[in-house]
Amino acid sequence: MGRRITVFAGAVAALLSTLLAAVLLIAINRLAVERLQSEMAAATERVAMQVREGRVADATPYGHVDYLQVLDPSGQVVASTSGLGDKPRPIAHFAPDKGQEFAYEQVCDEVLPGCRMVVAHSVVVNGSNWLVYGSTTGIPPLVDPRLAALLGLSAVVLTAATAIGSRRVLRSSLRPVEAIRTELDTISGRCPERRVPVPPGHDEISGLASSVNRTLDRLQVSLEQQRQFASDASHDLRSPITAMRAQVEDALLAPEESRLDVIGDNLLVSLDRLQAIVCDLLMVARLDAGTPGGREVIDLSALVTGELSARHTTKKIKPDVEPNVIVEGDPLRLARLLTNLVDNAERHADTAICVAVRKQAADPGDERFPSGVAVMEVLDDGPGVERDQWERIFQRFIRLPAAREKDSGGTGLGLAIARQIAELSGGTLTVEPSDQGARFVLRLPLSGASPPPHRHVPIPTCP
Repeated sequence: MGRRITVFAGAVAALLSTLLAAVLLIAINRLAVERLQSEMAAATERVAMQVREGRVADATPYGHVDYLQVLDPSGQVVASTSGLGDKPRPIAHFAPDKGQEFAYEQVCDEVLPGCRMVVAHSVVVNGSNWLVYGSTTGIPPLVDPRLAALLGLSAVVLTAATAIGSRRVLRSSLRPVEAIRTELDTISGRCPERRVPVPPGHDEISGLASSVNRTLDRLQVSLEQQRQFASDASHDLRSPITAMRAQVEDALLAPEESRLDVIGDNLLVSLDRLQAIVCDLLMVARLDAGTPGGREVIDLSALVTGELSARHTTKKIKPDVEPNVIVEGDPLRLARLLTNLVDNAERHADTAICVAVRKQAADPGDERFPSGVAVMEVLDDGPGVERDQWERIFQRFIRLPAAREKDSGGTGLGLAIARQIAELSGGTLTVEPSDQGARFVLRLPLSGASPPPHRHVPIPTCP
């Protein structure tokens, strides 16, 4: 890669150097021609002054103009330099345009040796037009071979210097990239804490190294979460499997003392717990994978009312629902969120559960809720949650001692799934202070769409 870039840089430098040399040669040639034309005009003007004074005798060469010739109004040569004395023919046959005093042309004729630059100077004497021709050797395209050689050599030196400089700069620039590549080759799942070196400065390579390190930070966090998740999942799955194995082994060791109906009931309890854990694990896997859910307009008030009316529970549920609270999201996931919150409240409530839905104005400047906030609260009259445990209960497989005492069948994933659904829906789920019990508050962005027709959303047994 570096060699190809160096070759490319050398080729570009060679092309640019050649173009520069050509432009300089053209510019110098143009300046030399203009200077020569000025000198030719000055030489013919000296002769023109003699013509105006009526004393044309001889045309003396001047400067680089080695041949001069004077033609009368009839086109006859009346004076010329000594070298053209035996050649009475005009050295050219052109004249300046009307209103012009000088004209220049390249003339190749047998009168003069080779091709030469000729100037025609129009002189008006007593209303008659006289012509004064001046001739000199033209300016070659290269002006001077030594100048062309110097410019060519300069182009070669510039190309070589550019190629060498580009190679050195490229090596210096790619050295940090090589260090980053080498370090990336050594990073694996066994040493996820390693990071690539960040070169000093604020250029693109240092920005790339910083971006790579941030990506590695996220990958390390994800890897640690997966390891913890696998450890917690295996631990929670081990308990019902161990219980089922113990019951089956006891029945095999003492078949005459075992009752099939009792063993079946006990196994069904463990199977129900296994099924709940597997279903929650599937839901967590889908949420972690970013599987897109449905996106439609939902009447949150109708959804909550319908789910609560279809629910069978031993605790009293008190709904306090404001009508027409419209949001956008996946109805299945929002129904699952509500179910998880009510299940959690039912496990901890003493007698009653309150579920409230209302609209709330958004705080100015809060970009998450531009049209307002849809608020859903689930409040129980149980012992509540200690303030220092408000965030911990949303972690996966976290079950506080009080929860284990009240219900040993929980999976420890319900609240984690509920919060993840809330965040994927563009909202938040938090625990907030209350006079009694635990108060879970869901906030979602309000939608400006019109309310959709209500339909009951059944919660699948296993997503």
